[in-house]
Amino acid sequence: MRNIAVKVSYDGAQFNGFQSQLEPHLRTVQQEIEKALKALTGEEIHIIGSGRTDAGVHAMGQVFNFHTKSVIPVERWAIALNTRLPKDIVILEAREVPEHFHSRRSAKRKTYRYSIDRGKFPDVFTREYCFHYPMRLDAEAMAKALPYVIGEHDFTSFTSIHSTKPHHIRTIYEAYFEQQGSKLHMYVTGNGFLYNMVRVIMGTLLWVGQGKLQPEDMKRILEGKSRSLAGPTAMPHGLTLVEVEYPDELRS
Repeated sequence: MRNIAVKVSYDGAQFNGFQSQLEPHLRTVQQEIEKALKALTGEEIHIIGSGRTDAGVHAMGQVFNFHTKSVIPVERWAIALNTRLPKDIVILEAREVPEHFHSRRSAKRKTYRYSIDRGKFPDVFTREYCFHYPMRLDAEAMAKALPYVIGEHDFTSFTSIHSTKPHHIRTIYEAYFEQQGSKLHMYVTGNGFLYNMVRVIMGTLLWVGQGKLQPEDMKRILEGKSRSLAGPTAMPHGLTLVEVEYPDELRS
């Protein structure tokens, strides 16, 4: 059996998230990829994703791996799968990896981007990938609040009450804003993320930008360990999984 790691990008607008659902009528990225793999190899293959993305969330660099008996050369996997996938999923590259590689457990860092369009009118070309917010927003205050999430913290306040994780301790290595014309992008890199975590962080930062909270309140909210202290969950279409990083010997 070969272990193949694949990098994939997708437009999440028409998907009910990455992971397959119990209801077979709900369209997911995993479902479409596994269908393409069966058409290509004839095998019933279960792919392992580096993580889940919610309905409506996009990915530039999601990673998954799978085991196969197929002898297809590794350099042919991307082309062969892309001809069998819908237009909103594109395989970027594939690589044969060691047997012990696991796209989720082997991952060391993940980077997400949340994008806000601050223009008076929505940009027709990016409206599916940015949350349009034309009202006044104090971006400087938001930039002062964001560093409070850097480091190892219990992120209970910034995850859904429906989280099933045994603990909510995660490490954020880097978090910053980047202005690009009317677009304001937040980048967050960490060792892992909880259900809705980045979207709740952004929803809370929007409250800071609106003057409902002060930048220093981020510390109080973190230490309070209660979802009720944080802001709303930001809309999913503004969120994109940018990159998943692995040790050099496993890099895909």
